[in-house]
Amino acid sequence: MPLTATEPRRAHLCSLSAHGFHRVNYWDWGDPGNPRVAICVHGLARNGRDFDVLAEALSSTHRVLAVDMPGRGDSEWLADANDYGFPTYFTTLTALIARSGADTVDWIGTSMGGLLGMAMAAQPGSPIARLVVNDVGPVIEAEALARIATYVGLDPKFASLAEGERYIRTVSAPFGALTDEQWHHLTASNVRERADGRWGLAYDPGIAVPFRAAPAPSDLWGLWDAIRCPTLLLRGAESDLLSAATAAAMRSRGPRPAVIEFPGVGHAPMLLDATQIAPVVAFLRERMAAPGP
Repeated sequence: MPLTATEPRRAHLCSLSAHGFHRVNYWDWGDPGNPRVAICVHGLARNGRDFDVLAEALSSTHRVLAVDMPGRGDSEWLADANDYGFPTYFTTLTALIARSGADTVDWIGTSMGGLLGMAMAAQPGSPIARLVVNDVGPVIEAEALARIATYVGLDPKFASLAEGERYIRTVSAPFGALTDEQWHHLTASNVRERADGRWGLAYDPGIAVPFRAAPAPSDLWGLWDAIRCPTLLLRGAESDLLSAATAAAMRSRGPRPAVIEFPGVGHAPMLLDATQIAPVVAFLRERMAAPGP
């Protein structure tokens, strides 16, 4: 059974990297005329369909745009793998915000998407009104980077979708105790049939090239301290990427977010069930009751 009762509209925009233009796909939920816009940005090797359940929950109050970042999902692969980095991603996301037509947006970012949101929210004149950072912070643990490096950029082939699901369940075990339906959903959006009849992952293995060269900055506290918008921090209680100590420090400085931990979950909470979705929806709807934009 599908996890959502509705399907999003599929759309695309044209964006630019150092080596030319490329097509970026995004998934559009809710009323296209709604001025309340939420942008959802996924993790390193994920795509915009990770946010289906959250997007449907928000679609009664927000227009939700869940992007497939370049080289992921239905977005075009880049001509030069070295362009899979933040400069290209900032261009993509600025174009998406402009495409939305909104003066301000809410932002939900998981892992890489959270880092991008932090960086953009820290800029003068940022259009980000409310920020949800999912299981990432100014300090990224080396243990997690080493774990991610063991599988990101590989190009495994599977004889069937079921074999692909077994792989997804293995490398994504830190997501926690998901239901079979949730695993089926994540597999359907992250495993694709290839021209030769075999199955593979729905991303360009080249996304790992810049990651392996420079996995993450060592200290992003300057960005965190510059954020002024209301912020919510989510953490998997067993996360190996966002430590409890870093989350505690984040709570006491910068935007001083509320921090919510989910037991039995590592990196990262996938926002597929009511327990994880409810605090995000409540936080974003607070903006609707507040004065001002």
